[in-house]
Amino acid sequence: MIKKLYLVFIAFLALNTHAQEGTTSPYSFYGLGSLKFKGTTENVSMGGLSIFTDSIHVNLRNPASYAGRMVNETGLGHIVKFAVGASSLNNTLKTSTVSDKANTATFDYLAISLPMGRFGMGLGLMPYTSVGYRLESITDEDVLDYRYRGEGGVNKAFFGIGYLLAENFRIGVDAHYNFGNLQNNVVNFRYDDEGNPLQYHSREINRSDLSGLNFNLGLTYTPMISEKLQLTSSFTFSPKADLTSANQRTFGSVLVNSSGQEFPINEIEEDLEALGLDETVLTLPTKTAFGLGIGEPRKWFLGAEYTMLKTSEFTNEIFSFDNATYQDASTVSVGGFFIPQHNSFTYWKRAVYRAGIRFENTGLKIENQSISEFGMSFGVGLPVGDFLSNVNIGIEVGQRGTTSQNLVKENFVNFQLSLSLNDRWFAKRKYN
Repeated sequence: MIKKLYLVFIAFLALNTHAQEGTTSPYSFYGLGSLKFKGTTENVSMGGLSIFTDSIHVNLRNPASYAGRMVNETGLGHIVKFAVGASSLNNTLKTSTVSDKANTATFDYLAISLPMGRFGMGLGLMPYTSVGYRLESITDEDVLDYRYRGEGGVNKAFFGIGYLLAENFRIGVDAHYNFGNLQNNVVNFRYDDEGNPLQYHSREINRSDLSGLNFNLGLTYTPMISEKLQLTSSFTFSPKADLTSANQRTFGSVLVNSSGQEFPINEIEEDLEALGLDETVLTLPTKTAFGLGIGEPRKWFLGAEYTMLKTSEFTNEIFSFDNATYQDASTVSVGGFFIPQHNSFTYWKRAVYRAGIRFENTGLKIENQSISEFGMSFGVGLPVGDFLSNVNIGIEVGQRGTTSQNLVKENFVNFQLSLSLNDRWFAKRKYN
């Protein structure tokens, strides 16, 4: 059954990976775009809470989760964990005068975790940020002035090591190789003295190809504080890092047809080397997160997490915005799960039921308006196969932005689906 589900899921990813950008938010115009990866489906279903770690799910936000013998001492062998996830986002965008709808379906992550005694290793791939917007600027005379379009984003390939330093105390570190590109296109529509559109309009295209490393350090401490209750504490820290940005800028004239397609007439590339902007440094901000939770193993868990992102450290020399600034960002997540009876013969009693809520200040400030985000999530983990594997389904309903100062408010519904596939390696034989 696992193999059949896996093949169906990979087919779903193949159909949607190239379908469209991973976001439809106009706020992805700024910085590196909208943050795409906020944790696995299990994390997002608990309000983005990432402090909980168990033996059958991959936790990609804390490398300490890779460590430990897990269930190896029981003779089941090393539990090798595979994880793959995708999502579908439905977004309603509103201004003070108009509204529209958009949707997108994307691949979210692919990862594997390999325990090795007290050590553990994790590696994988994920889209980290995404750019995908189509905007129009209208003059006071209700005439189309500018049309903006953007695409691209930053991906991460990561490798991490965790170590069981002492009983219930794990540490870890992972390295992320960031790569990708950001593309921004703006068309300035031109008119004659009578207000009729000219045959040709001017266009500017900017492209930045990004690459560079950053690191993430993690700790978890999970002591039993009574016969049934376990305390979970977690800490992660990502220091400030620099990405190299190779930049291109092109100007030209275009013919735009009635359906919005652009046909270039002539183009000229700006000499960014003469301006010292052909290769710039983009600073990724420092990130710190810590959380605390309590629960009964294989029964229930409730926790909270606070994340701080020094977005004020973000810099990008090639782009500057008169109406936007960056301030420090923060997120508060509260969530948990409940398992009616993990060893029951009744299927739905073995399922994991998750819920959570989060409040986020994105750190982006436009026209003196801080862009905030709110999300409320629910999910379920359904056992499949013969060995601890499961399908995780989640839904998050939320809101981003505001209609003040002619900005955009987004109401979104995010559907998520993932597979946690587990296998036994190097199991001890009971019989010769």
